[in-house]
Amino acid sequence: MLILLTNDDGIYAPGLAALKQALDPLGEVCVVAPATEQSGVGHSITYLRPLIVKEVYQGDRPFGFAVEGSPADCVKLGVNELCPRRPDMVVSGINGGLNAGINVLYSGTVAAAVEGAFFGILSTAVSLEFDENPPFERAATHAVQIIEHIASHWRDLGTRLFNVNIPLAAAVKDSPEVCVVAMDVGRYGGNYEKRTDPWGRTYYWATGEPPPRRDAPGTDLLALAEGKISVTPLHYDLTARNALERITQSDFTLTPRRQTPLHCVSSATNQALVLRSAKRPSRAGIKKGNGP
Repeated sequence: MLILLTNDDGIYAPGLAALKQALDPLGEVCVVAPATEQSGVGHSITYLRPLIVKEVYQGDRPFGFAVEGSPADCVKLGVNELCPRRPDMVVSGINGGLNAGINVLYSGTVAAAVEGAFFGILSTAVSLEFDENPPFERAATHAVQIIEHIASHWRDLGTRLFNVNIPLAAAVKDSPEVCVVAMDVGRYGGNYEKRTDPWGRTYYWATGEPPPRRDAPGTDLLALAEGKISVTPLHYDLTARNALERITQSDFTLTPRRQTPLHCVSSATNQALVLRSAKRPSRAGIKKGNGP
């Protein structure tokens, strides 16, 4: 079996190394990961610049390929170019920090697994609750058992995509409880702290508050709050099928209307707007030597 292993924390991340070591007994592991951290990039892919690829070694032994791109780029390159043959499985992780609830939509870790599922390959994203000294090795042991179970029992359930989250309380246990649950869709993480830089410019920094405790049964956030490993089958089809069915049963026709002429902005006006927005702020009140 050939496993394509990637992540969004970068090819030198300890979570990636721990998961590779745990996956090695299952078959051949081909590592294709970002050269630098790509957390929160979602499902971005690279169009406007080349993707530089460098082979990385662990001592004198090849470890994998570092790609100057996103996690989705890594999977696309891995499947199409870098793996010796088509992978039987794609695994993404272990991410340093949970990817549960609506964070699934922002996560580069999950996006890499989604990209694998695009190819019709069984794909799993694995994340561990953040800690200054995370137990990646213990988490990798649990993750591989779950991945083996998915490959053996859930391969033909109609989905190719699974999201696994491991809380710290479960990572350190020998036999933690595993719950198959839905993704929680409660909103969180929308607060910012307003600050001013030395040049007097306003900027905002996301506060990164933890997700709220949820009371809805059968969701990933509640399972994680209870110290259980959550496993969520996902689908990348975002179609709201209930609404689609109702809407298509009704008539909707566009009626002709008088067109309003467009007013073009001259190139000189456009250039003035660009120059005005690029003007540097006043240095008033800033002592010499304090600027960048």
